Amino acid sequence: MDLFNDSLNILPFDGEVNYHGPIFSLKQEQEYFEKLIETIDWRNDQAVMFGKTIITKRKVAWYGSQPFKYTYSKTTKLALPWTNELLAIKKIIEDKTGVSYNSCLLNLYHSGEEGMGWHSDDEKELKEDGAIASLSFGAERKFLFKHKSSKQNISVILEKGSLLVMKGTTQKNWLHRLPPTKKVKTPRINLTFRTINTKPKDQHTE
Repeated sequence: MDLFNDSLNILPFDGEVNYHGPIFSLKQEQEYFEKLIETIDWRNDQAVMFGKTIITKRKVAWYGSQPFKYTYSKTTKLALPWTNELLAIKKIIEDKTGVSYNSCLLNLYHSGEEGMGWHSDDEKELKEDGAIASLSFGAERKFLFKHKSSKQNISVILEKGSLLVMKGTTQKNWLHRLPPTKKVKTPRINLTFRTINTKPKDQHTE
């Protein structure tokens, strides 16, 4: 049974990315956006570059079923317990994708001038080739993929309340980014539901 049969793979090869479009009504999307702004423990993100700690304008939060540790950009976060809103959203996403998730990384972009550079979600804490469900609330933004070898680019507009699912070998073969733009003046919240390995293993990351 194809649990993703209401969407097409937007990648031409070496991975699977299914864009489902909006899965919430505009009213539901607005209600969740406002709740997440109010209830999530937003913090400015940190990254270590060239030995220096950089504080981003973008804010982040890390939640999970256990106090999972997650390391990226040479900084480590400890997962907070699920909020009621996150649990409700998680069930909707799990029902939609047929996949269970035990954690969620949230990003708050205050305007289009805040973005994310090229990267892959391939940290060793994450389940290998596991599905990552990316949910968007707020401003619509362009999202880009770039093949690591051929450098081919693919773009998609992430609409309000939309769901995009990356799975299979996507993280091994493709980079993705959220390019900044001065055209977008309003905020966007992105939730990426993930699966952290629950068995201890080597967790050194980039």
